[in-house]
Amino acid sequence: MTSRPHASLGRVLDDLGTTLLELVHGDADQTGDIGGVAIHDPLEEPVLPQHALVLGVGLHDPEEITRLLRTLGRHEAAGLVLRAPIPPSAELAAAAAETGVALLGLTRGASWAQLAAILRSLLAEGDVGDAGPETLGGIPSGDLFALANAVAALLDAPVTIEDRGSRVLAFSGRQDEADPSRVETILGRRVPERYARLITERGVFRDLYRSDRPVYVEPPTGGLDGFCVPRVAMAVRAGDEVLGSIWAAVREPLSADRTRALSDASRLVALHMLRIRAGADVERRLRTDLLSTALEGGAGAREALNRLGLADQPVVVLALATPESAQAERSIGTDTGRATERQRLCDGLAMHLSAVHPRCAAALVGDVVYGLVPVIRADDGERRAVHIAADFLDRVGDRTRAVVGVGPVARDTAGLSGARASADRALRVLRAGTGGGRRVARLADVHVEALLLELRDLVAARGDRPTGPVARLLAYDERHNAKLIPTLRAWLDAFGDVPAAAAAMHVHPNTFRYRLRRLAEVGAIDLTDPEARFAAMLQLRVVTPHPHRPSRPEPPAG
Repeated sequence: MTSRPHASLGRVLDDLGTTLLELVHGDADQTGDIGGVAIHDPLEEPVLPQHALVLGVGLHDPEEITRLLRTLGRHEAAGLVLRAPIPPSAELAAAAAETGVALLGLTRGASWAQLAAILRSLLAEGDVGDAGPETLGGIPSGDLFALANAVAALLDAPVTIEDRGSRVLAFSGRQDEADPSRVETILGRRVPERYARLITERGVFRDLYRSDRPVYVEPPTGGLDGFCVPRVAMAVRAGDEVLGSIWAAVREPLSADRTRALSDASRLVALHMLRIRAGADVERRLRTDLLSTALEGGAGAREALNRLGLADQPVVVLALATPESAQAERSIGTDTGRATERQRLCDGLAMHLSAVHPRCAAALVGDVVYGLVPVIRADDGERRAVHIAADFLDRVGDRTRAVVGVGPVARDTAGLSGARASADRALRVLRAGTGGGRRVARLADVHVEALLLELRDLVAARGDRPTGPVARLLAYDERHNAKLIPTLRAWLDAFGDVPAAAAAMHVHPNTFRYRLRRLAEVGAIDLTDPEARFAAMLQLRVVTPHPHRPSRPEPPAG
């Protein structure tokens, strides 16, 4: 697998132009290649890759920013990104000059998540294994941003490269020369719905995907909320498959020479898009194999961790999946849809973890996404991992209803398999919906629930059936529909509080007391005996009768 080297700060600014980032203070060419992207956390000591580009989310106070610049200078960071506008300040300018850390502003309206995603693409973070340089048509393989700038130079117009869903994969500089609709597209990383609907209704996509020549698109009369510069679009094909399209904001139709140049460029873009797709598939498979080998322990675990860049440091295992409930399965849809959703979650977790630590790893193994998160202080690793997982789920939202099990800190390769087992046990409780509404849990948080699930497995494997009082009550309820088992369960769950148990059953307390006396008689159970209560509670929670073959009760005592 191949990739290009990491980009410099100057290269990042050239690619993104002033659409997303602007240089406020410092020299963009002073540092070398950017080693990674990190998010500033005011509560944690920074762990930064070499020449890191740090995202200062929520920073506004000039004094705090000045202190952070000096801290980042000691860590040889390349730059600090703040939300624009950044107020003029001699202190900030002096700190940037003194530390060599460039200060950049993120355009208002652009999201931090979007910026992290773009920077990840530009810097080619997350490559696995040894890689060598490779070019296609003189452009580093898979570098769509460099390709967009090359096409823009050929056409003398700002360019975007988009997929079939009108999502922006890359864009050139000079986007400020286009119109507000193009700027909005760049900031949102996809064509806004109102523009996409207009283009679709005018048959542009139909013509675009049927033609092997560029399609000229006039803006609507009077413009549509900022759409006032014409476009030239060219489909990107690989054989009969349409991979996406190239869109250039132009002032007039292309000349014959530029039309040929755009047609030739579309074939080169197709090669790069295919290379990216193939490389992503290969990288995922390789990363999955390496992470699986590491989690299993054994002879190959250390070599796998070396290739993941995680050797000789403590790590925490995260296990992420969607719940097993029917409602969650229906919300995801078909098997193909579920697989796509799992891969989307895996990619999202990988991006989230890479912003937390440059050496994190994540991969989809079966139907579970596993993540390995290096920790600085082993005694605080689990708590920090829980915070990271909860933050990710907050960003994902409630649509997928994902849950995360967190394992203990594995201090070496020998502890990884045990850490994975603990994360899996916690995850199973959360997926089964018995975790008390939690979305993130350590095994210590749900240990009893995990033991109960494992007892159920043992009971099912042995084919054990209810016995004693519980068996007699089940048989009586089957014959008379007396609801004695629900009564016993409610009473045990309420610790003998009759009014609370009656309310849970939606019956009068006197009715509940009658049923309680009746179940004691029918089941021949002494409810004052703590051992009898525990035995009944355990059977009700663990020993589930077969849904089609009722258990045979023991004969009533006496």
